[in-house]
Amino acid sequence: MTAAYEDVPFSELLHHPAATTRRLDEVRALRLRRRDAEDLALMSVDQMERDASVVDFTSRLLAGLVRTENVVALRQALPEALPWSTFLPEEDIDTLLTELVDTARGAVALDNLAPIALLLTQWKHSAEVYADPALLAILTRELEGDLGPVPPPEAAE
Repeated sequence: MTAAYEDVPFSELLHHPAATTRRLDEVRALRLRRRDAEDLALMSVDQMERDASVVDFTSRLLAGLVRTENVVALRQALPEALPWSTFLPEEDIDTLLTELVDTARGAVALDNLAPIALLLTQWKHSAEVYADPALLAILTRELEGDLGPVPPPEAAE
């Protein structure tokens, strides 16, 4: 089995492009470390397409499970995939699953997985709040003199 990725200095790709890209025969991707910018990933188009087909399959499978009586099994398996989900209230689990399926289907259609990562991060932060009784109490307490919803800001001139 090949390793997931290998760290390589970006300069190595610049100075030895053929030798560096041949490493893709041994790993799924190369993580190109850069000093003053975000790291980059280099992978073959074939690998990228295989990864995309797995994500597409997974999102369709999740959608099928959520829309059938198998949602009970999916709810039971969720803590295995997302251990932090055990801190979410029961009523939020269904919302999480619905949002996850809808977001995954849309993200796959756009070939952009960022919305899935963002959604999972947001739900994880919600679980962190529910896991901390003191924080949950602070964020859910009734405030005296609450002035209601905040109006939207006025448009800039």
